[in-house]
Formats: sequence, C-alpha cells, structure tokens
Amino acid sequence: MATEAQIVAAVIFVFTFVLIATERLHRTSSALFGAALMVIAGEAMGFYRIGMPPDTAAGSAFLAIDYNTIGLLFGMMVIVGVIMETGFFEYLAVKIAKIARGDLWKILMMFVVVTAVASAFLDNVTTILLMIPITISISNSLEINPMPFIMAEILASNIGGAATVIGDPPNIMIASAAGIPFMTFLINIGPIIIVTMLVSLFLLKRMYREDLKQEPKHIEVLMERDERKEIKNMPLLKKSMIVLGVIIALFMFHHVVHIQLSIIALMGAVFLLVWGNIHPREAFQHVHWSTLLFFVGLFVLVGGLVTVGIMDAIAEGLGAITGGNIYVALILVIWISAFASTIVDNIPFTATMIPVVAVLAETIPAPSGVLVHPLWWGLAIGACLGGNGSLVGASANLVGAGISEKFGHHISFRAFFTKAFPFMVITLTVATILLLFSVFVQMNI
Repeated sequence: MATEAQIVAAVIFVFTFVLIATERLHRTSSALFGAALMVIAGEAMGFYRIGMPPDTAAGSAFLAIDYNTIGLLFGMMVIVGVIMETGFFEYLAVKIAKIARGDLWKILMMFVVVTAVASAFLDNVTTILLMIPITISISNSLEINPMPFIMAEILASNIGGAATVIGDPPNIMIASAAGIPFMTFLINIGPIIIVTMLVSLFLLKRMYREDLKQEPKHIEVLMERDERKEIKNMPLLKKSMIVLGVIIALFMFHHVVHIQLSIIALMGAVFLLVWGNIHPREAFQHVHWSTLLFFVGLFVLVGGLVTVGIMDAIAEGLGAITGGNIYVALILVIWISAFASTIVDNIPFTATMIPVVAVLAETIPAPSGVLVHPLWWGLAIGACLGGNGSLVGASANLVGAGISEKFGHHISFRAFFTKAFPFMVITLTVATILLLFSVFVQMNI
C-alpha cells in the first residue's frame, strides 16, 4: 500500500511533468514550481525538511541537487562561451560546409560522427555545447532549417557518450560505484555502441529525408570564403584551446588524479578568465541560467520521490521478478532504466538504481571469469540510450534545447518526443540484442 507521502509526491511529480510536456509554462518555471510544491509538501508532511542533516531527517531539498553536474555545466558553458567570442565556431562552420560542398546529408553525417566520437572522449554535454553553435552558423550561411541537424547531434551525443566512462554522467557514477577502469568500460561497451551508431545513421537519414531535400543557398559564395578570416582573436583562441586540452586530459584521468569533473571545469574556467584577462560579465553572458535552474528543479523533484521510497519500491519489484535469471535481469534493467530515463533525467535515476544493481549483481550469477557483472553494462546502456526518449531524459538534451532557444530555435517537448522516442526504441533494441549476445558468448566459453 502506498503511503500518503508517496501519493502526494507522485501527484506533484506527475503534475510537474505534465506542465513541462504541455509547455503551458517555460520548462524552467514548471520545474522550479514543482520543486517548490515538493518542498512545501515535504515540510508539511515531514519527509523533506529543508536544511536538516540526512542523519536526522528523511532528506533535504538542497542535498538532492547534484552540484557536481551543475558545476560541470557552468564551467564548460563559460569556457565554450569564451571560445565562441574568438570566431572559432564560424571557422569550423565554413570549413565543414566547404568539405561537404553544401550536400546536406554529408553535413549531417559529418556532424553526427564528429558529435558521437567527441562525446565519447569529451562528454556529451560539452560536445553539444561546442557543436550546436557550429551547426547554427552553417545553417545561417546556407539559409536552411538547422533543427534536423541539431536533433541529430543531440541523439548522437547520447549514443556516443555511452561508449566510455567519461562520455556521459551516468557512466561516471556507474564506473565509480563498480570500480570499472576506463579501458575495461571501453572494451565492453565500445563495440556495441559502434554498431548502434551505424544503425542510427540509417535511421537519421530516413527520419529527416524530407528536410535533407532543402536547397541550400550561397554555396558558391561560401566556397570562396577564407575560413581563416573568421578568427577574430587568435591569441585568446590559442589560450582557450590549451585550457580546453588540459581539461579534456584531466577528464580522461580524473579517476587517477581524484578530482571531480565539476572542479576541473570550474578551475579551467577561472584560469581562462584570468589568463585571457576576460571580464566575468562577458563570459557569464554565455551561461544558460535557465537550463541550470531547470536541473535544480528536477533534482529536487526526483529527490522527493527517492525520499518517500517510490524509487525503492520500484527497485524491490524489479528484484522480485528476475527469478535469478541473468538474461531476464539484463532486459529489465536495460528497459526499465531506458523508460525511466525518458521520464526523469538519467543522472538522478542512475544514482537511485546503482544500489539496486549492486544487490542484483550479488544475487544473480555472472559469467565465470568476467571482471564486471553484465548488469552494470545494462544500466549504462539503458540510462544513456534511454536518455534519447524525451527532452528531459538527458543533460545533453536540455543543454542542446537551451542553446538552440538562445539562438532563436525553440525545441518543444512534443516535437522532440515525436522524433526521438521511436529512435530510442530502435537503437536500444539493437544495443540490447548485442549485449545479450555478448553475455551468451561469455557464459558459453
């Protein structure tokens, strides 16, 4: 039987999600409003007391916020904003368009591949921060609709980000909890993601076949442009690239140096401001404050669900129906994670699922000789690829929508869901089959 607190928390969450989905309010306003309702209800009912330490109360709204994610996003937004001011994105826009010679399919394919690869080794949120301004710049030059390219990049970033430990925030949490080394993660998940990515290219071409029939303009003029002249501040660009390179290197080895990603990004942003002699006002104008606040609202909302035990109840049900069968458990972990990540951001959901998977991994036998239980791979694939299911499913989706809106291109919840959800189902089916086959081979060696 659901408790009164669980019913109230669930109603508030569903109400907020409906507000976000129908876009009666801006999604940031909806998320913050829902968070406020959750805190008020929690305070009144005693399950969500503001400012109370976790050992003396059920939880705190402020403790539910993932400050590592907020800090990472803020720091990278500042760094990317500085790079934008140098003209680097305009340079890349002209360069890529000239290589593709105005062929929209080639442009989309190049962007998708670059986004997927970069997301694996940079992290998908940072990649989206870098790629969307390039996309919009090219689209403006050719006078075409940028939305198919933006959508394709967002979807590709979540797939590519699933390949490595540092590619997507859920992977970072999973690898930390299970003690999975960088190369072990890449060897086990990388091949699955490569095949899934190839399938996604075919899907994207089919999904946007009508949009790819657009007639780009000014190709001749574009081909004659010297992309090097787009650089406005070469000294600052060099400094920015050095700082970005150091940040990427530290991201890749953060488990060795034991520094959180948010600290790396924030310190990199501060160092760039000082070294480049940049006024904070100029850098902070590129920070998407509404996106950051949207995350804050989501974290508080999901924290309420966790506090009242709704997520734990789901986890207990999951463990009861596996029957000790690793294949059943894998399918359930993958698809429940995927559908849950469609409804809530995959970062807080992954944090909730990690202890569940840890228990399942202890009770369900794994293939002999493997270093990592396959259920961890299932959680990673389900959370990362499932994030493509809706606009609120993954950080990259929200950041991409925020950047697009800032450039005047609004991505509605409905428009995203219509294209992305079927795409998610197909790509996740491919990845599930590949993972099940991998486990079958390991168990029969």
